[in-house]
Amino acid sequence: MSSTVETDTTIDVTETAAEEALGLLNGENMDTNEAGLRLFVRQGGCAGLSYGMRFDNEPEADDTIYEHHGLRIFVDPASMNYIEGSILDFEGGLQGEGFHVENPNVVSECGCGESFRT
Repeated sequence: MSSTVETDTTIDVTETAAEEALGLLNGENMDTNEAGLRLFVRQGGCAGLSYGMRFDNEPEADDTIYEHHGLRIFVDPASMNYIEGSILDFEGGLQGEGFHVENPNVVSECGCGESFRT
């Protein structure tokens, strides 16, 4: 199965989040035409699931690829089941610094906001 580039948005990225991620990718000297931000879900946390993010040089064969504001987002099929319809944002400030996933599929989150349940 080959990678696909989605035009109908099921994972969206705010302009602020894209700018922050692209700045980090450039800081790592990664080619933003091929490299991107992998967004995934893993088991863990007090609510059962947690988000993970990392930079990858290229997508995997079965990834869905989204492009927003010049940033490529890679999502594996298993993670898509949990995060479809989400928005990736970046929150600045003294206590809110970092990437945040706004996920419409979440039915509950832990008190610290690090894990969730769908």
